[in-house]
Amino acid sequence: MIKYLLTGIALSFCLISCSKSKTAAPANTSLTNLTVNAVATTDSSGNVNVTAKANNASGYIVDFGDDSVQTINTGSVSLTHKYPASGTYTINVTATSNSGSTATGNASVTIAKKLTLLWSDEFNTDGPPNPANWSYDLGNNNGWGNSELENYTSNAENAYVQGGYLNITAIKENSGGYAYSSARIVTDGKFAFKYGTVLMRAMLPTGGGTWPALWMLGSDYATNPWPACGEMDIMEEIGNNPGVIYGTLHYPGHSGANGNGATTKTTSPNTSFHVYGLQWSPLQVQISVDGVVYQTVQNSPTLPFNANFFFIFNVAMGGDFGGTVDPNFTSSTMQVDYVRVYQ
Repeated sequence: MIKYLLTGIALSFCLISCSKSKTAAPANTSLTNLTVNAVATTDSSGNVNVTAKANNASGYIVDFGDDSVQTINTGSVSLTHKYPASGTYTINVTATSNSGSTATGNASVTIAKKLTLLWSDEFNTDGPPNPANWSYDLGNNNGWGNSELENYTSNAENAYVQGGYLNITAIKENSGGYAYSSARIVTDGKFAFKYGTVLMRAMLPTGGGTWPALWMLGSDYATNPWPACGEMDIMEEIGNNPGVIYGTLHYPGHSGANGNGATTKTTSPNTSFHVYGLQWSPLQVQISVDGVVYQTVQNSPTLPFNANFFFIFNVAMGGDFGGTVDPNFTSSTMQVDYVRVYQ
């Protein structure tokens, strides 16, 4: 009897001991071996294939470097992202585990997109500017914030298309109580876009006090007042300093005379045509003349240059920037051959 009792005790101890030895150890939830890969497709579409994987990952946050972020709630990442513009982008990936631990990794990819024409106006139909594309800002509007001297009208003498060119003409005359008439046409409510390449071929007016401009304004200006909405001045010139082209960005901290700008000297812009350009992406904004970039501003999600903008073409007179008007000035015209937007 004692022999059997001791045998039973030994067997019970063995069962308890064996049971304890098979208890599972706590799961290892640390993240290891995170890999991130990005490969651009060869069709110039802007598409890139992104993969990421880490041991013990339960999800990922993928920041594509173009103001786009995607959350993935799986153990690995395999997706395609389309970039809006050419450039070199850094893709940052944060892997997460069920325990809350994280790991980060990144990969860079260079995108060379084939540009396609998104929108244009070739100004090939004589008459007023195409009403499907353009409307008018009218009046003086308290000098448009710049002490300007002109009254903007929709008169045919101030804005018209003839012979393949848009003509915006400033005239010395009594107009709405002001000494000069001119035109300011806009695509507001008709065409706006985000990111791309803009090309505008134009010849500029002459005369002290003229202030021609080809520029863009953030479409949300009514609810996000300037300068918060952002402004991109692709071309400005003043007749009192002929041949000097200004390219300027305005945004909070850089309004008025404190704009983030640069200048370049151009040969005979008042007697010959030049191409004024904008290259705009989530990474940077570049301004050029005849393909030569002379102003670059790095873009970021904190700046207003990641939303829709529309065009404004005008010839102002005098004002804080235009300066003193030549007393012998009678009239002068800015001619625009085309405006084209590519993406």
